[in-house]
Amino acid sequence: MPTAATWLAASRPKTLPAALSPVLIGTAMAFADDGLHVLSAILCAVSAACIQIATNFHNDVADYEKGSDTPNRKGPVRVTAAGLVSPSTMKRATVGAFGMAILAGGYLMVRGGWPIVVIGIFSILFGILYTGGRRSLASLGLADLFVFVFFGPVAVAGTYYVQTLTINAPVIIAGLAPGALSVAILLVNNTRDVGEDALSGKRTLIVRLGRQWGARLYGLCLGVASAVPIVLALSHPASSTVLVALLALPAGVYVLHRMRSETDGARFNQFLARTAQVLLLYSILFSIGWAV
Repeated sequence: MPTAATWLAASRPKTLPAALSPVLIGTAMAFADDGLHVLSAILCAVSAACIQIATNFHNDVADYEKGSDTPNRKGPVRVTAAGLVSPSTMKRATVGAFGMAILAGGYLMVRGGWPIVVIGIFSILFGILYTGGRRSLASLGLADLFVFVFFGPVAVAGTYYVQTLTINAPVIIAGLAPGALSVAILLVNNTRDVGEDALSGKRTLIVRLGRQWGARLYGLCLGVASAVPIVLALSHPASSTVLVALLALPAGVYVLHRMRSETDGARFNQFLARTAQVLLLYSILFSIGWAV
């Protein structure tokens, strides 16, 4: 039987900041507009985490079945490929995690109506299509776009809307930052795995454009994250304290510098963890800066 440690590894905890950070930002912006709804905020976090974990489970078994995860893999162990969890068990766990997301999101769908229903349906659908099927989003090189949209503006706006039942431009703009930094996490992962992905036919954006584009696009993501608080501070001077979020980005600049020349897969695992930390710290500082 798989152990708790095995399931923890399969859930890929280093990726969870991508799911929780936009919820944090959306909640902080709802609080600043006197629209905080605690139950909705908690259920948004639970549902987002469950969808992320379910997607990771599905990715684990799908990449194993497609042959993308091999013994020469540079990244962290994938439990299905390592024989720690059977494919059938992992598929049941995927269904269970998606089911928990639906249960947590049930109240949100009632409260928020059809916009939240649509977000929930497409979030689960794209979680499955990320690596599922012969024409998955990752294989088509489209995963980065959907990560940017759904871990960015959609997640922040959805969290804000289900609490306040309204929406505004600053919320959409704010969502661009966690979306960009979530893409940065994916870029580190795909730059590390570019060789294995190419051999298995998984044509990610980095496989299509070339390894050197990993660092270039990572820099673009940092640029977007830098621009967001500046734009919001200029358009809303009363909330200029949001500029404190910029303090989180120097660690990302360090990763960018190292990505340009590093080829050791173990180092990229460290870069991935550090980028996730940048996203989480950025979101915390952004939330505090906007709320005060």
